[in-house]
Amino acid sequence: MVRIYGIKNCGSVKKALNFLEKNKITYEFIDFKKTPPSQQNLKSWLQNIPLEALFNTKGMTYKKLGLKDKNLNSEEIKDYLIKEPNLIKRPVIEANGKVIVGFKQEEYEAFQW
Repeated sequence: MVRIYGIKNCGSVKKALNFLEKNKITYEFIDFKKTPPSQQNLKSWLQNIPLEALFNTKGMTYKKLGLKDKNLNSEEIKDYLIKEPNLIKRPVIEANGKVIVGFKQEEYEAFQW
């Protein structure tokens, strides 16, 4: 089962959903606004990808919270990702025991769905 985590109105999430639908890949969508990620989600994702790949330092939430100036350690970053899901780079896709973050057409095409 493919699970895609994100926010419906996010451009990257829309591209990912379009890709999955166009390629007839069945998925379950989990909206961060209705179901924020749990500690277990985060732990599972971080077994497959580095924290830096998950932490969105380019978004408005990062800037609004002034995190650039806080010099956060990895535990503090993890706490922020749980409290503020908008800090998570989207979408996060779980499929076949792997995790993909963001949308890159080439990566999606090469992935073993």
